[in-house]
Amino acid sequence: MSHSVAQLEVFPTDLQMRRIDPACNMRRLYRMSIQPDLFGSASLVREWGRIVARGQMMIEQHPDEGRAVTALMKLAAIKKRRGYA
Repeated sequence: MSHSVAQLEVFPTDLQMRRIDPACNMRRLYRMSIQPDLFGSASLVREWGRIVARGQMMIEQHPDEGRAVTALMKLAAIKKRRGYA
C-alpha cells in the first residue's frame, strides 16, 4: 500500500489583490505569480490595472524561488498598506 503525501504550500506563489472604492470610482487589480524559467531561476510576474480593462505587466528575474517569494511578500505588504485586500 503506497501513501502519497501532499505538501502544503507555506508561502504563496500566486496572489491576487483588489482595491475597490465606489466613491472614488476605483476598481483596481494587482496580481502576482512566481513562475520558473528555463535557466533554473524564478520570475515574479506582476500584473496591474483596472479590473475591467487590460492592464500592465512586468517580469522580475530572481536567482531562486525563495528570493522571488520574498519579493512577492514585500510587495504584498506594500499593497496592503495602500488599501488592497
